Amino acid sequence: MPTLATTVDGLKLPNPFIIGSGPPGTNLNVISKAFKEGWGAVIAKTVSLDASKVVNVTPRYGKLMGADGKEVVGWENIELISDRPFKIWIEEFKKCKDMHPDGVLIASIMEEYNKDAWIEITQRCQDAGVDAFELNFSCPHGLPERKMGAAMGQAPDILEEVVGWVMSAAKKPVWAKMTPNITHIEDPSRAALKGGATGLAAINTIRSVIGVNLDTLRPEPSVEGYTTPGGYSSKAVRPIALRMVMEISKLIEKEFPGRSLSGIGGVETGNDAAQFILLGADTVQVCTGVMKFGYECVKPMCDELLAFMEKHKFETLADFKGKSLPYFTTHMDLVKRQGERKAAQKAAAAAATTKKVVLADGEWSGDEFVKQSDALSRG
Repeated sequence: MPTLATTVDGLKLPNPFIIGSGPPGTNLNVISKAFKEGWGAVIAKTVSLDASKVVNVTPRYGKLMGADGKEVVGWENIELISDRPFKIWIEEFKKCKDMHPDGVLIASIMEEYNKDAWIEITQRCQDAGVDAFELNFSCPHGLPERKMGAAMGQAPDILEEVVGWVMSAAKKPVWAKMTPNITHIEDPSRAALKGGATGLAAINTIRSVIGVNLDTLRPEPSVEGYTTPGGYSSKAVRPIALRMVMEISKLIEKEFPGRSLSGIGGVETGNDAAQFILLGADTVQVCTGVMKFGYECVKPMCDELLAFMEKHKFETLADFKGKSLPYFTTHMDLVKRQGERKAAQKAAAAAATTKKVVLADGEWSGDEFVKQSDALSRG
């Protein structure tokens, strides 16, 4: 009987489905809801020491609909990190661990380029009882003027240094969340792992403009007639996320064996999750999916992932983690492989036409007599 239970970086999870940092983990009430519904872990909305500069606007979401006008295939947000005072978060982290002692609670933290601030936020969250950290180096919008989020995650040298600061204080696992808004995701990933990160999470949202209203001629989401580029998520980004997870997995496999990876990007079903695990992810995170379908979506995702495992006779997640990675190669190698296959087929066909024919007297046919005679003449 297959099991979804897994242990990643010492964290014991009932299943690999994790609430991704964002609105689904915005306070103790919703985090508790997630644990009650059976999520494997919860990453709280990103916190910082000083929330006074965090001011959200409305509207802050934009949706890209499918051809039927009903299905949401893309989702843009211009939402910032948590605007709740850090003191309240510390209190809620403590309460959460009292209420859900077996629940894996992960703090997502973000700070400016300041060693003391990173160490302080790490220590205070740790003292409040969180089980692990996710470092937000990847938010594509908001606070770039403070060199936070993707502005930091796009600079490998700074990234490595900041991870080192956190690791000097952290006694719990630390995941660095990677930005996709970069040419080669292996560069910041390598820097984070060199800095000592226990694992990585990828990807965060893709910097985007969801569209322009053709009646008002204003870009969306429109706030007082204006907008700003935001982060793109939902199922439309999954192919990009899968590619980047594959690239990070190959990096880990080659240079940092044993480090973990949490896959993110458009996960809405158990089969989606299976693809990320096949490409090397240990866990998968869901954020926009929860906003679309509710916290209860974890149950059908677990059922579908188990059905996939039963179909292929996998007993554990480790049995198929990274199983599809060996099938990635270069275009030149694809050409070579196809050429070799065609050459082998051609040789086999030629061999078949020149194969020696032996006919017993009883096998001669009046209808095929001339052809049979000709074949024997070439024998």
